[in-house]
Amino acid sequence: MSTNLNSPDRAYPLEKTRNIGIAAHIDAGKTTLTERILFYTGMIHKIGEVHEGTTVTDWMEQERERGITITSAATTCFWEQKKHEGVVKLFQNQKMRINIIDTPGHVDFTAEVERSLRVLDGAIAVFCGVAGVQPQSETVWRQATKYGVPRVAFVNKMDRTGANFANAINDMRNKLKANAWPVLIPIGAEDQLKGQYDVINRKSIIYVDDASMGSKFDVVEPDAAGMAIIEEAREELIAALCDIDDEMGTAFLEEKPISIEMIKFAIRRQTIANRFIPVVGGSAFKNKGVQFLVDAVIDFLPSPIEIPAQEGHNPDNLEEKIETPPDDNAKFIGLAFKLWSDPFVGKLVFFRVYRGKLSKGDTIYNPRTRKRDRVSRIIQIQADKREDIDTCYSGDIAAIVGLRNITTGDTLCDEDVEIMLEPPSFPDPVISMSVEPKTKVDQEKMSMALGRLSEEDPTFRVFTNEETGQTIIAGMGELHLEIIRDRLMREFKVEANSGKPQIAYRETCTKAAHGVGKLIKQSGGRGQYGHVEVDIRPAERGKGHTVESKVVGGTIPKDYIPACKKGIEEALLNGILGGYPVIDLEVDIVFGSYHDVDSNEMAFKMAAIFAMKDAFKNGNSILLEPIMKVENVTPEDYQGDIMGDLNRRRGIIKGMETKLGLCNINADVPLAEMFGYSTAIRSLSKGRSSYTMEPSHFEQVPENVKAAVLDTKGKH
Repeated sequence: MSTNLNSPDRAYPLEKTRNIGIAAHIDAGKTTLTERILFYTGMIHKIGEVHEGTTVTDWMEQERERGITITSAATTCFWEQKKHEGVVKLFQNQKMRINIIDTPGHVDFTAEVERSLRVLDGAIAVFCGVAGVQPQSETVWRQATKYGVPRVAFVNKMDRTGANFANAINDMRNKLKANAWPVLIPIGAEDQLKGQYDVINRKSIIYVDDASMGSKFDVVEPDAAGMAIIEEAREELIAALCDIDDEMGTAFLEEKPISIEMIKFAIRRQTIANRFIPVVGGSAFKNKGVQFLVDAVIDFLPSPIEIPAQEGHNPDNLEEKIETPPDDNAKFIGLAFKLWSDPFVGKLVFFRVYRGKLSKGDTIYNPRTRKRDRVSRIIQIQADKREDIDTCYSGDIAAIVGLRNITTGDTLCDEDVEIMLEPPSFPDPVISMSVEPKTKVDQEKMSMALGRLSEEDPTFRVFTNEETGQTIIAGMGELHLEIIRDRLMREFKVEANSGKPQIAYRETCTKAAHGVGKLIKQSGGRGQYGHVEVDIRPAERGKGHTVESKVVGGTIPKDYIPACKKGIEEALLNGILGGYPVIDLEVDIVFGSYHDVDSNEMAFKMAAIFAMKDAFKNGNSILLEPIMKVENVTPEDYQGDIMGDLNRRRGIIKGMETKLGLCNINADVPLAEMFGYSTAIRSLSKGRSSYTMEPSHFEQVPENVKAAVLDTKGKH
C-alpha cells in the first residue's frame, strides 16, 4: 500500500487509521459497547455504566439523567491485534488508531446520526439479540446506505432472556436485505453465554471469569459439537463469498485450497464494497466478545485511503466534479459536520480532514460565504475532554475553536482551492412550541442562546410568528424540544415559559390551476406596475416544489424573472387555509405584462405573490399533517388494549409480529394524536409496553378534524 500520501511528521499513517461510528436503535447498547472498547484499548481504567450515569461518551447532564445519548461524542483509542496460537489476524502486532463516534439512537436526534455517518469511513451496526432489527435500526441502516458506509454488525445482549443469534441474522437479511453472515458466533446464550466460536480460524474463545471484566479469555480448540457449528457456518460463509468475490470464486472453481487469509481478504474487499456484512455476536454489558469485535473492525473496515475519494463540485460551475483523494501533501480540504457551544472554550466546529493538513495559524477559506478565517486553536476531542494539537492530517477528525459564519455542512479549504463538498442532508422539523422569557433580562440572553442552539442543530429552527410576535421553536419531537428547554436553563441560565407543542401542518393543491396577479398603483409621480400569471399543478408527494419560467416573447422582461421567483417562494411559505407552508407543487410563470416606467422588481414580486394566492384558491387546497411510523412492543396480554388505543388515535395498523410472548405492532399515526402517548400506554399496560416513533410522511387531514385544526390556528 502506498505510504507517500503520509506526511513524515504524522504519528499514525493513513492505512493504520479507522474512522468508525457506532449506530443502532435506541437501547441496543451503543454507549455500553463504546465504553467497553475504551476500557479494553486502555483509554479508561474503570468501566462506566449508562444506568449509573458514569459513561465517558454520555457526558451531558441530560444524557446521564435520562440514560440516553443525545449528542454524538467523538473519542480516539489505539488497538494492537494480539497474537493467539493458530489464529490469523490481518494486521497483527500493528498499533492502529481508531476514531470512534458514539451516535444517539432516539429518532429526535437523527441529525446527529446523519452528520456523523456523512464523515465516517465505517460503522458498527449494533442489534439487540432479543429484538433483532427494530424501526430505528432500519433508519440508521438507510442513512449508512445513503452515504455508502461499510458496516460490521454486532448482535449484542446475547446474555438476555430470549436472545437468539440466528433470528437476529434472519431479521437483517429479511428486513434490511443485508448480505449478513456470522464470523464470530456466540457460545451459548442467556445465562449460559461463555464466549464465541471463531468461524474463520476454527477456534473457541472462552471467557474465564467475570472478575477480570472480560480481560481474561482462552483461545482453544472447539469440542465436537462446537466444531460442527463452526464447519456448517464456515461452508455457508465460503459459499456466500464465492458468489460475490471473483478471487474466491476462481479459487473454489479451480479446487485450490482456501486459506484463512484468503477468506479474510475476501470479506475485507466485499465489506468495503458494501456487498457483505460480517456479523459478530456477544454481550457488551457482560464483557464477552468485544475484543474480537475490535479485531473485526481492524480486519474488515476501511482506512481513509480505501474508500472512494470524496466528490465535490466547483461552486462557480456545478457541473464540474472534483475528486479529493486523501493526501497529506496536497492542499487542505475538510468538511464542517457539527457545531457545538462549549461552556469552557466557546464555539467548536467539528470537522473531518479529507485532504492535506491543517495547522494552527493557517488561514482557511469558506466557499459558501467567500470569507477567510484564521485558525487560532485546534482541539482533539476525547468525549468531554479537550486536548490541544498543532496539526491535523488527512483522515483526522478534530475541532477548531472560534470560527465565525460557519454552518453545518460547510466546506473548509485552502484559499487556492475552489470546491464544495456534499453537505449532510437533514429532515424538516415536525413539531413546534412557543417560548417566552420570564423577565426582560432573559429576553436578550434567550435570543442569543436560541441562535447558538440552532447553529449547532440543523433540525432545530427558531422563528417569530408575525401575527402574534411570539418566538417559536421547532424540532423533531417532544423530547427534542424538552432537551432544548433544559439546555436553555442549565447552559445559558435562561428562565423561559413554554406553550403547548404545535404540529407542523402543511398545505398543498390537488389540481392544476391558473392564477393572475396584478399590482397597479398610481398616486402621483412614479407608480407601481406588475402583472404575473402562473400555472400550478401538484407534484409527487415528498418531491418538494419547482419554479420555472415559461414566459415567451418577453411579456415579462428577463430582469424581473428572479423577482417573480422570489415572490412565488414567499407565497409558498403561507397557504390560504391556515397560513401553513405549501409543499409539493410545480409552478410555471407563463405570462405577464410590464410598464416602461412604473415596473420594478418589488412590483413584480408582489404581483407574483397575488398570482400564487389566486392559483391556490382555484387549486383545491388541502391541509396535510405529519404521520409518524410507530412501533409498539407489548406483552400479548395487552395487545388488544394497545391496538384499540392506536385506532382511537386515528392510527392505521400496518403489521403485527409476535416474538417470545411480545407483540410488535407497527402503525402509522398522526403526530397530533401522539401527545401524552407514553403516559397512556404506561397505564394501559401497567408499565410493560414501550414504543418508538419516527416521522414517515404527510397525509391529508380528514374533514372532521380540519375545522378544529384551523380553529386552533386562529386562536394562536
